Amino acid sequence: MATIANGATNGVANGDVAAGPVSIRFSDIPSAIDIPVQGDQEDEAVEIDLEDLVDDPTELCTLFENEHAAKTYWMTVSLAYAKQHKIDHAIEMLIRGGGAIQSNASNPRDKVSMICCLCWMYLWKSREAPRVAPDGIRVSEAKTKEYYLQLATSSLNDAARLNPSFPPIFLARGVLLLLRASLQAPSKTAGGIGSEKQELLKTAVKSFDDALRVSQGKNMLALMGKARAFFSLQKYPDSLAIYQDVLQKKPDLVDPDPRIGIGCCFWQLGFKKDAKTAWERSLEITPDSKVANILLGLYHLDASGHVPVNSEDFVKLYKKAMTEYTQKSFKLDKDLPLTCSTFSNYFLSRKSWDNADKLAHKAIQYTDVNAIASDGWYVLARKAHYHGDTENANDFYRRADDARGGTDTGYFPAKFGAAQLSVMKNDLGEAKLRLEKMIQQSKSHEAMILLGTLYAEEIFANQASDAKEDKSAEMKKAINLLEAVRSAWKDAKRNISPDASVLLNLARLYETDNPEKALQCLQQVEQLELEQIPSSEYPEGVTEEAEVQTAIRKFLPPQLLNNIGCFHFQAEKHVLASEMFEAALGACLKMSEKDSTVDTDALVSSISFNLGRSYESQGLSDKAVEVYESLLNRHDDYADARARLAYIKLRQSPNKEGPDAVAKLYQDNPSDVEVRALYGWYLGKLSRKRPGNIVEDPEFRHYKHTLQNYDKHDRYALVGMGNLHMMQAREMRRETDADKQKRSAAYGKAVEFYEKALSLDPKNAYAAQGVAIALVEDKKDYKNALAIFNKVRDTIREPSLYVNLGHIYAELKQFSKAIESYEIALSKEGKHNDPVILACLGRTWLNRGRAERDIDAYGKALECAEKALEVAPDQVHYKFNVAFVQIQLVTTIQGLQENRRTAEQLEKAAKGLEAAIESLDAIAAHPQTPYPKHDVEQRANMARNTLRKQLERAIGKQKEWEEVNKEKIAAAQSQREAELKRREADRAAILAKEKERQDKIRKEREEMAAQVKLETEERERELEAERTRKEGELTEDEEGNKVKRKRKPAPRAPGEGRSKRSSKKKGAKDDDEDSDEGIHAKKKRRLTTRESSKFKSAEIVVDSDEDENGGGGGGDDEDDVLERADRIGHSSPAASEAGENESNAGVGDDDKMDVDDAPRGQDDDDDEPAPRQPAKRARRGRVVDSDEEEDE
Repeated sequence: MATIANGATNGVANGDVAAGPVSIRFSDIPSAIDIPVQGDQEDEAVEIDLEDLVDDPTELCTLFENEHAAKTYWMTVSLAYAKQHKIDHAIEMLIRGGGAIQSNASNPRDKVSMICCLCWMYLWKSREAPRVAPDGIRVSEAKTKEYYLQLATSSLNDAARLNPSFPPIFLARGVLLLLRASLQAPSKTAGGIGSEKQELLKTAVKSFDDALRVSQGKNMLALMGKARAFFSLQKYPDSLAIYQDVLQKKPDLVDPDPRIGIGCCFWQLGFKKDAKTAWERSLEITPDSKVANILLGLYHLDASGHVPVNSEDFVKLYKKAMTEYTQKSFKLDKDLPLTCSTFSNYFLSRKSWDNADKLAHKAIQYTDVNAIASDGWYVLARKAHYHGDTENANDFYRRADDARGGTDTGYFPAKFGAAQLSVMKNDLGEAKLRLEKMIQQSKSHEAMILLGTLYAEEIFANQASDAKEDKSAEMKKAINLLEAVRSAWKDAKRNISPDASVLLNLARLYETDNPEKALQCLQQVEQLELEQIPSSEYPEGVTEEAEVQTAIRKFLPPQLLNNIGCFHFQAEKHVLASEMFEAALGACLKMSEKDSTVDTDALVSSISFNLGRSYESQGLSDKAVEVYESLLNRHDDYADARARLAYIKLRQSPNKEGPDAVAKLYQDNPSDVEVRALYGWYLGKLSRKRPGNIVEDPEFRHYKHTLQNYDKHDRYALVGMGNLHMMQAREMRRETDADKQKRSAAYGKAVEFYEKALSLDPKNAYAAQGVAIALVEDKKDYKNALAIFNKVRDTIREPSLYVNLGHIYAELKQFSKAIESYEIALSKEGKHNDPVILACLGRTWLNRGRAERDIDAYGKALECAEKALEVAPDQVHYKFNVAFVQIQLVTTIQGLQENRRTAEQLEKAAKGLEAAIESLDAIAAHPQTPYPKHDVEQRANMARNTLRKQLERAIGKQKEWEEVNKEKIAAAQSQREAELKRREADRAAILAKEKERQDKIRKEREEMAAQVKLETEERERELEAERTRKEGELTEDEEGNKVKRKRKPAPRAPGEGRSKRSSKKKGAKDDDEDSDEGIHAKKKRRLTTRESSKFKSAEIVVDSDEDENGGGGGGDDEDDVLERADRIGHSSPAASEAGENESNAGVGDDDKMDVDDAPRGQDDDDDEPAPRQPAKRARRGRVVDSDEEEDE
């Protein structure tokens, strides 16, 4: 029962406020004491005021020695000094008193209590002594914790020699071992404790058990010590159970307070809110508890770490932690290590270096907890790190890490700090090794970010340098690490806030190979930035989310918006790109308004140029020109803008203004390689006859001049030179072997230029495409060329690439892929009616028709040839292509069997043949025939004389065949139509059946989900009812402990059989145990007679086998019969059930309680008080008795 205050117990009575429990430490020390002295009168005494003791106890010691004072007086005065925290004076009193008692006492054991008290004083001093020797004091002279623990050990040994069974010795030894264990070095292995520390803690547990044994389980301090030892052994559930047991047995114990231990156990078990509740209760009882205050401060600090830093909740939690709790704890005790450590971190964040340094040193000196010492060293390391003192910072980081175990365990922030120091010293290899080891141990996302960033910076530096190394492995590592961090943001349990720097690095890594992913990263950064914009900046009256985002984008960094626009531009999403560039310009304007000193001119110029390019791509040439001219008004030397204007003029006016603008641009900027590239492109597009000698070509001389005088690594010039050499090789003769060898050498020269460009830029798709073309034209190496074209397909999205792919597929006889490639080329902008591509597509359809003897393919080929001729009617070779396809169609169709052609098709082919004959005659008469005139005339004569007659005979034969087989053809058509209808009906039936099956499955799933929900709710109700029933079975014994309520057996009619109900335990046993229990069930009972009555009988049902075996008392005949009956009623299923039938009259079988049938002999020792075993925690905040645990 709790302390009674103002006549009320555990609460408020009659409107009075009940005072909580108070500390009883030193409560038995009186305010004054009378010391008997020798004198004339027998009762003469000297009164000593124990509340105002002198600072020097020498005079008191001399008085006590002269008067041969009893040990009680020595100890009382010593404890009075201790009560005033004058521990040194108390120790002096005990030492001199021990000497005086030893010389005066006849029995040396009389002074054992004083020696034991002296041991406790040394333990007290150890708690307050520094952990390490203070600066300026020799280690041998310093009175550290270890020094006082050695004195305490010596005192304890002296007491044990005098009286080893003295009860306080056991408790003192346990506390001594706890303090000595706290000074042991931490374990080097993850999750371990350390062998020496573990042995000390196990010995401490044994000492506390001895103290409990001699006190018959009533020593609450011994129980507290045992719980503390279990806590240090990381057995948090066991420790929690013992702390709760202490609180249950002695709820008025506040010094030490078990609620502090309960909260710490809850914290370690992950129940932080329960820990807070326990500490708040401790603070409610003891408002001046420095430990409860600092622990609640740490709780609120931890809570502040789980909310955004810029939120109101963070400010509220952090302020409460520091001002309401931590500051109060510091005022109560300025030397409390945990408070000093917490405040040192606070001052570190405020950059108050002197205060942080002072408090960190104090935390290191006075703590007996390795983790607090580690925190102190870490603060010192952070301070040194900030001031650039890398040597001391590295040493402090190492000490902080070692204080928590180092190597495999240790303190990860300290390891991370050491890695950062390695980066500062540019020792990137050491930094990587440290970070990789950290990641292997803990998957720390901070370490992943730093390591991923190091790899990324290495890649970026390599890209910017001239010497290009293979960094694919580093690229893969960087992406994997940063993506792992990005994935961790999605885990709600880890509560990690996204970091924009991670996304920006990922975007740069993805930029070349995966622009889509790079864009996603930048868009995520944009979303993060948008979330940071306060709602006060949102436009009024706008509700659409898209409109709101567009309006507030002006508050975002313009560089971010510009980069997003560039990725949209590369993806050919030019409208989105324009929107982003426009938003970026608005952001530049907003930035200038906020800070007039910011120079945004460079940003505005770059973004304006990008905006103009996006307008160009959309075909908005006028708007693009307006943007470029506006840009040139501010910077007339912006060569890129002038180049784009010249290009636009060249497209719009290719004969006069365009060439003049290009020539003027080249004249004004002859050294600009970009301008030179544009001029080279212009020279290549000029319609002129190529000279026989490539050296005389103006385009060739221009590129050569660029490479020799301006930039020998200009990749555009190198690719241009390769193209010219390839064009030369393509036009060279190939009749003789010498001609072929010379031609192959020209191709080799072209490949040399392409390879040079690729060595400078391995991702130069145009150079790679040139190599592929050379492989095809020179060596007919279609396989390797196809691999190259497929690789550059995602980079070069121009029609020429797909035309080349179509050529290769056509050569490989893969006509379907060739046709697909040509059609993609036709779908590109401006190529819808390109006659060259149409001619290639027609040729492929023709070759496919030949290979497959397919009339429809010939029809497609003819369609393409006619379309090409329609686009370019002046080109004679397109007219020849149409005629050639028409003749080939006639040749093929007349060779088919009658069932594979129709008279209509033959007649149509005949008309085409006549048109082909006319076309060939016209081509032969043309002054510039694509082929020799004689060959054209010969082909026309063959069509006129041979093919015409053959086709006429084929038409007549086909008509005769169709007339004879008219009925069969009609039947076949009818059968084909019926087959098509049947297939369509079957398909519809299958779809309907599948839909019905899906609907059935969906309905069954819904029913199952509803059933599961009902069963879950029913189970929850049953569990709640079972929990309520079990709580109702608990009652309090004479000591106030919660125990299970025992039921007395109810009377039964004579001859009533024993119930065969089995307990939950019994049903879980194996077959052998079931057979044994069957034997017990058949034993007879010896019954006492009783009268029939509706009231409970006082007579007892006794099992004959239990009686013969000594019953529950192990053969003790002096047991009270009612106690034996209680035991029998608790262990006998028949008796328990009978009692329930009597007390639960009218209740159905389903509502009756199941009583466990305990194994034989389990309850035999109920009359002897066995040591209480710590029960496992069934639910938080409640101690569960062992018998209740068995029921569960």
